[in-house]
Amino acid sequence: MPDYADFLFKLRNKKILGVNPPVRDFAFFDLWAKPLGLLYLLDELRTLGNHVELIDCIFEAKDKPKRFGRYIPRKTLIPKPDVYKAVPRKYYHFGLNEDEFAKRLKETEKPDLVLVTSVMTYWYPGVIWAIKLIKKIFPHTPVLLGGIYPRLCSTHAKLSGADMIQTQPLFLKFEKPAMDLYTNPHYGVTLTSIGCPLRCNYCASSILWPEHRKRNIQKIIKEIQWQLSLGNIEDVAFYDDALLVGKKEHFYPLCDNLISDLPPLRYHTPNGLHVKLIDKTCARYLKKTGFKTIRLSLEGIDENTLRASSYKADEVSFAQAVENLLEAGFTREELETYILIGVPGQTLGDIEKTIAFAHSLGVKVKTAQFSPIPGTPLFEKASDMEPQIRKEPLLHNNTVFCTYVSKLMTPEELQYIKNLAHNSI
Repeated sequence: MPDYADFLFKLRNKKILGVNPPVRDFAFFDLWAKPLGLLYLLDELRTLGNHVELIDCIFEAKDKPKRFGRYIPRKTLIPKPDVYKAVPRKYYHFGLNEDEFAKRLKETEKPDLVLVTSVMTYWYPGVIWAIKLIKKIFPHTPVLLGGIYPRLCSTHAKLSGADMIQTQPLFLKFEKPAMDLYTNPHYGVTLTSIGCPLRCNYCASSILWPEHRKRNIQKIIKEIQWQLSLGNIEDVAFYDDALLVGKKEHFYPLCDNLISDLPPLRYHTPNGLHVKLIDKTCARYLKKTGFKTIRLSLEGIDENTLRASSYKADEVSFAQAVENLLEAGFTREELETYILIGVPGQTLGDIEKTIAFAHSLGVKVKTAQFSPIPGTPLFEKASDMEPQIRKEPLLHNNTVFCTYVSKLMTPEELQYIKNLAHNSI
């Protein structure tokens, strides 16, 4: 079998269809969700002389509008996989249903190649569902599977039905994502950097992108300008894992250009910002540039979680970052922080103390349940608790891991923590 990247970048004059499959899970939240890697890849393949198209099963099933250009996709109740039978929650198919997806495929000129992307390892049922239908409509067209799932679970992904899977990073040029393949995309998306220099024990960023690289500022500006021409876009989401790293050399000059070269926009940071880097100058830049959604990475203040998080936040640095942001003009209602729940070695008391600390500063808490990610140190620890997570990616699901898989806490304790975080106790 040829190398995935070598095969792709030798393609010329081909009809290539990109597919973002539906999500099958207990819940799905649109944090400006776009298949950014696939979009950059489709654009690069287009520059090589190929014709590209896109079916985004999430975007094309948009239903209820949310704030800042986002939409909730339609959902259909479906039977739970056997491994979830003991979980007393409903399981859904988010996105185009079978008839809708089949119709979109049949409307598409027969492609020479179909590229299917993937995100969470435990979302593979939607990936397999999509590949099966693609194969039914285009039985003689090769299907290539890329994205996070095959990168982290390559052995399991070989059972997906794809003809070729991605196992190594693709070194893209990152000129611009092919957002013009959407009709009225509602918001823009961008990356200013690739990867992250930190090595948190629960995070796969360094596995997926071994090298941390910054993109050219002028290319970023042109990329956003081009996206603004595609529709009535007022919001742009930054997908960076380390947006503020190298802030003096890269982030501040980028902000200056965003202010001078673009109309006023609302910018969003769905990935948590590194709080130790938010000094007074940084906070002022975030405010004057137009950043609206500020998500901070606290994770936890206990030693176990601090160690797992590369000590990127602590009580002193977090409190100082909040003070700097408030002084810059942000309101407490605009500041949210991620707190991890269910990290191996973490206690209920540890989580209570972290939530109490965040609330003492007036910051809203967003609970993030731990998911064991293959290849990370904490995955190894988690697999000691439940060896089956090595074979079944559905058990990586953050909705069920800490309660029904590792049993680090009971469902009642988890609900208590969520209520505590939302100030509903």
